[in-house]
Formats: sequence, structure tokens, C-alpha cells
Amino acid sequence: MKKTIGILGGMGPMATADLFRKIIEGTKASRDSEHIRVYIDSDAAVPDRTAAILHGGEDPVPEMTTALRHLEACGADCILMACNTAHHFLPRLQEMTKTPILDMPAITARRCRELYPGRRAAVLGTTGTLDTGLYDRALKREGVPFLLPDDKQRAELMRFIYDVVKASKPFEPESENWSLLLDGLRQRGADYFILACTELPILANALGDPGPFLDPTKELAREAILFCGYPLKEG
Repeated sequence: MKKTIGILGGMGPMATADLFRKIIEGTKASRDSEHIRVYIDSDAAVPDRTAAILHGGEDPVPEMTTALRHLEACGADCILMACNTAHHFLPRLQEMTKTPILDMPAITARRCRELYPGRRAAVLGTTGTLDTGLYDRALKREGVPFLLPDDKQRAELMRFIYDVVKASKPFEPESENWSLLLDGLRQRGADYFILACTELPILANALGDPGPFLDPTKELAREAILFCGYPLKEG
């Protein structure tokens, strides 16, 4: 029997839609009925994860738990979170449910080892994600070389994420700034880039820099498709 997906979303809404789209695009299907049943709780009221981690802001777990219960009630066989920073809270959430919550940083690290053996990744994400060491630990477990943005580069990433993508500002004026950020990381030894914030693949796809990029949202979608027993679309 094929399984179903529950997306604990709203963090943010555009990233949730991007994850759902990548599940659809990644599934080999010739008709609507061959796609996976997906339940989505896009709760944009979940408190900001970075603020909670770095500044003692409101704990997002109670609101996330409400969404988790909704998805359980629907009968989801696995849970996906459309937010990298939210994975800091994954152990607390997993303790509350028997439904598996797929671990995006762990999935991404395994794919880095498979796709770019011996090459150095640069991890791009929110300050919250970077400071928690979510990707550091996952990449070290898989033996993947990596580097992190410096303070100036982190500030620029936060501007892209919060002031451009989350604020629904036009992307095109940011093309040069995006290229400058990536070039700075290349000069420090980056061979490819992990887009470890679900807003960043949206920006990267719009601005067209060749990267190369590894998209954790796409890798999470891929893993979920396989978990549910559906075939992957080639390419």
C-alpha cells in the first residue's frame, strides 16, 4: 500500500509551496491519480525559528505541535518540514509522535557525499541554522568537507532571506549581490553550495548563477517520494 506525506509548513508559505511543487515534479507519473496524497498544514503563525534560537524569542514548538496533530489526524505516514531552521526542534517534535519526521540536513549530507565526493561545500542559510550546527554535524558524520559564511556573508544571506524572498520583493535587482556573495565563497574554497534555507532555492533559480547548487528541499522531496513507495522521475 502506498504511503502519504504530511507537510508541516507555513515556515514560510512560499517555501511550503516550493516543497509541494518539488514532490509533484519529482514523482514519475503519467496522470493525476499516480501522484502521492499530500496533506499540508501551512501555519504561518509559527513564531520565527531564528529569533527563538538566537534571541530567546517565542518557542515555535507549541504551534508546530498543533500542525503536527492535524497531520497525524489526516493519516500522514511521514512528516516533512519546509524549513531548515525548524529542524533544530525536530528531536522535540519526534518525541511527541510515532510518525517519522524526515531529517533534511541528514538527507542532504548523504547526497553531498554521493554527488560531490571530496569536494568542499559552502553552507548557505539563516544565522539560526548556521549557529545551531545542524549542517556541521550532518556533514561531519558523512565525511563531507565544508565551510561556513563569515559574519558579513551571513548578514547578506539574512537580508536575502528576510528582506527579499520572505518580503516578496523583486529578485532581479539582487543578481549582482548574489553573484558577489557566491564569488566570495568560491575564493575561500567552495566548490558547490548547499542552499540550506528553503527560501534560497527560490532565489537561486530566479537569478541563474550556475552554482553548482545542492537544494535540500529537492533532496527532501526525493526522499519522501521513495519513502512513500513511488518512482522518481528521471533527470
